[in-house]
Amino acid sequence: MWFLYALLSAVFAALTSILAKIGIEGINSNLATAIRTAVVLVMAWIIVFVTGVQNQVADISKKSWIFLALSGIATGLSWLCYYKALQIGEASKVVPVDKFSVVITMVLAFLILNEAPNAKTILGGIFITIGTFVMIL
Repeated sequence: MWFLYALLSAVFAALTSILAKIGIEGINSNLATAIRTAVVLVMAWIIVFVTGVQNQVADISKKSWIFLALSGIATGLSWLCYYKALQIGEASKVVPVDKFSVVITMVLAFLILNEAPNAKTILGGIFITIGTFVMIL
C-alpha cells in the first residue's frame, strides 16, 4: 500500500510543478509560495477534521512538536527556493535538481537514522545522481 501512496505522491508532485510554473507567471515567487502554503494548510486541516483525528493533538510529545516544527521550517525554505528556481528556470531542469533530494535523503537516512545502506540503494543513488546532472547539462 505504501507504494501506491508514494506513486500518487510522485504524480501529484509532477502536477504541482507544472501547475506552479503556469501559476507563478507575473507574480512574486514568495507570494505564490504563501498562496500555495495557505491552500495546503486549509486542505490538511479539512482532512484532519474529516477523518476525526483532531483530538490527538493533545497527545503529541514535545519531541514530536519540535521535529515537526523543524520539518515545517525546512519545507517552507524548500518551497521558497523551489518556486524562485521554477520562476526563473525551466521546469524540465529545475525539477530534476529538486528531486536530487532523494539522494540527499538517502545519505541523511544512513547518517542520522542509521538505516543500513545496501548495494541496490547505493547503485540507485549513483544512477539518480548521474541522471540528475545529465538532465541539466
